[in-house]
Amino acid sequence: MRVALVHYWLLGMRGGEKVLEALCELFPQADIYTHVYDKTSVSPVIKRHKVTTSFIDRLPYSRKYYQKYLPLMPMALEHLDLGDYDLVISSESGPAKGIIPNSSAVHICYCHSPMRYLWNMYRQYHDGTSGLTRLMMPPLAHYLRTWDVTTAQRVDAFAANSHTVAARIRRYYRRPSTIIHPPVDTVGFQPVPSSEIGDYYLMAGELVAYKRPDIAIEAFNRMKAKLVVIGKGEELRRLTALAGPTVTLMGAQPFEVLKHHYARCKALIFPGEEDFGIVPVEAMASGRPVIAFGRGGATETVVHDKTGLFFDEQSVECLIDAVEAFERWSFNPADALQRASLFAAGQFKQNFSALVDSVMQGEPHVYDHAGGPVTGQDAGHACKIQASSGVEPWPDPLSLMH
Repeated sequence: MRVALVHYWLLGMRGGEKVLEALCELFPQADIYTHVYDKTSVSPVIKRHKVTTSFIDRLPYSRKYYQKYLPLMPMALEHLDLGDYDLVISSESGPAKGIIPNSSAVHICYCHSPMRYLWNMYRQYHDGTSGLTRLMMPPLAHYLRTWDVTTAQRVDAFAANSHTVAARIRRYYRRPSTIIHPPVDTVGFQPVPSSEIGDYYLMAGELVAYKRPDIAIEAFNRMKAKLVVIGKGEELRRLTALAGPTVTLMGAQPFEVLKHHYARCKALIFPGEEDFGIVPVEAMASGRPVIAFGRGGATETVVHDKTGLFFDEQSVECLIDAVEAFERWSFNPADALQRASLFAAGQFKQNFSALVDSVMQGEPHVYDHAGGPVTGQDAGHACKIQASSGVEPWPDPLSLMH
């Protein structure tokens, strides 16, 4: 069986690339197709595969300004020749699923999210632009949405990385999906004795506006409490100017530094609404709790009042209330470690292999591999942490497949 893996672009090793890496391990002979490729920025596992790029890769400054070429990506995908493959697996959050496989091939799309800048976050992205981009965005987005919905019909089966994303696939594409959480390298993190826990909180990840790092920095400014921020992004300069004396922005750091701070922080601060969110799982794998905004993927990984606390509104006041409640809360690191183990890379591989087998054999394939949703969204009142949901960790996902 010849297998092709289609990924939107390969310019780093974020969550989407970690999924691709796991797929490469599942299908070691697979070929990879992508729009733009920088082999110096990906893992050895990915580099071992044959990588073919679309014509976008040969356009001027494509590796730096690849997003500017978004209107050309539909045509670029459809120009790729995937006629020799029996199984095509697309990894989608930028344009990837729009390839044209042969009529006898099976196409499975692992969807991190329908493109946020076209769908659920279109207004935020539009309002953050100016000039020619702001003028051209509405007609281009309309064209791209039409193409995006049309190409959803070229997919034989969708896998969603969370219940949150499954709901978007159902809303925008009118398609069901199998929920398979992405792989997290939980074994790469370890807890430390309580005597080594520091007096600071941690926020980690890409510093972009929709993740709302500004809320965390302003909250800790007001509380005069210690916050360490690890990560880079377009908001780094603005956030550095916003930070008070108790907030330390470290920028991008090596894995060992991140691992050290995960294990020794009082808690992870997670103020954004994510599709899934690997960072909270990494924190729990380090034996630390999470204080998170109670929407999106965090509600499927963090167990309220057991491995962390949720707050109900993306505001400075609500986050302050949550931190103050956390200071009075009792936490057992063993609960966090057990919860994180459910999202290990091996679990992803087992679940995705089962999906591929069922689709290739023509069996019904819409399983909920993750069990029922843990929404954690039974809010108390505004600006307070949520009332305990009483939920327990999910059972073994494989036991829920059939």
